Amino acid sequence: MDLELRHLRIVRAVADAGSVSKAATRLGLAQPALTAQLKRIERLLGGPLFERDRTGARPTPLGELVLERARVLLPAAKELQEEAARFARGPSARGYRVGATSGAVLGGLVERLAAEAPVRTSASWSATELATMCELGRLDYVLVGVCGDSRPPGGALTWATVGTDPVFVLLGECHRLSGKPELDLADLAAEQWAVNPGDGCFGDCFAAACARAGFTPGTIYEADVATCTHLARVGRAVILCQATHQPAPGLVMVPLRGAPLRWRHVLGWHPATPGAAWVLAQAREAHAEAVRRSPVYAEWLSHNAVIGANW
Repeated sequence: MDLELRHLRIVRAVADAGSVSKAATRLGLAQPALTAQLKRIERLLGGPLFERDRTGARPTPLGELVLERARVLLPAAKELQEEAARFARGPSARGYRVGATSGAVLGGLVERLAAEAPVRTSASWSATELATMCELGRLDYVLVGVCGDSRPPGGALTWATVGTDPVFVLLGECHRLSGKPELDLADLAAEQWAVNPGDGCFGDCFAAACARAGFTPGTIYEADVATCTHLARVGRAVILCQATHQPAPGLVMVPLRGAPLRWRHVLGWHPATPGAAWVLAQAREAHAEAVRRSPVYAEWLSHNAVIGANW
């Protein structure tokens, strides 16, 4: 006979009740039947689990060991059963776990998903880290960005494009070029740059675009969003940004002529995840809304034969 969860439930019931007779009543069993089961469990485990007398039943040292494990295993087994049932019913029953790098789509996606079920989010600058978390089952979906037609990380995941946007630049309001409706990348050859950290190929794509424009980029400050914003505001750097970005006070967003850089928003999930088509549709709606909220992007689109969500 192998040890089973029901055996642990019996041991816990006797310990909680303080006697075999009371435990039998709570379990809906006859006392002789429970006593016989307890003896079989004790033979299986190699010794008595309780000291029994007229005052009740008290755990032996072996019984304490078994109870310690039972109080961990039984709740864990129950949690597993409940989680499996919620998973079988789909994300709307268990909620959504979404990981994302920075971008304008996450807020709108969370807003839409939260109308159906609870949402938990995880943020990281590393798309690879988030993809790994999804592969391990710690996230249901990952929303990340990749440069142009680059492949996202996470070979075991299913990936779909949410939308593709041109990359614009953020300049301080007092920058000599801030009043231009559009810039060539070469116009910024003498500038310093500020970027957020990441583990994709965007840095290489940027360097290649600069080379095509005839220059090598100067100093590149890798920093958090607040630091990048400050450097641009005081004229120390230019920031590359997604066209859906909402500029902070003191900054101006300017398109780059010919869109030499593109940023593709992608959603990833494990192939066994149910309901992914609906979540992808919500992400695409969130992206389309982010495009509509950007007047600079909307003006750019009116003069360019592409649409952000389908480009």
